[in-house]
Amino acid sequence: MSNDIFNRALSNFTHDVASGGAVRHLADEGYTVPEIAKMLDFPTPVERIAKTVYEHYLNKGIILQDAPNQAKHKEVHYEKVQDAYGKVSFKRVEAEAYEESREYIECSFGKEKYNDIAKYKSKLEKLEPRDREYIDNLPWPITTVYHVADSRMKRIIDNWN
Repeated sequence: MSNDIFNRALSNFTHDVASGGAVRHLADEGYTVPEIAKMLDFPTPVERIAKTVYEHYLNKGIILQDAPNQAKHKEVHYEKVQDAYGKVSFKRVEAEAYEESREYIECSFGKEKYNDIAKYKSKLEKLEPRDREYIDNLPWPITTVYHVADSRMKRIIDNWN
């Protein structure tokens, strides 16, 4: 049990050092998961990239798990810390943030994918290739989430229905 925990922590650390920052930066630039995978120098599984992007969007408030008027999210950043011996490390800092000025769109992509895969696939076919990649490669939960109403998501929702 403790060996599994250690291995998972080591894997997370290795991923974050090797490609986590690059994945988050490229996600902020609007790249899709497959595009990010092609740009990385360090071999990273697509599933791991998708998970990192999704968690990053949750941390930044781009995707909310609760309705926006009730939602608060944790903004995460890392601070450089130096100990008494000069060793430098990074400390994770979380702060609660409220997003009231943003407009959000309700998304149920996970529900649709797992309830009726054929209907989900036919809706995906209506989307532009990059929008299709964006939706199909994120690990959407089976519940309703709320995504920032940016131009990409508005375009996706207009073509989805």
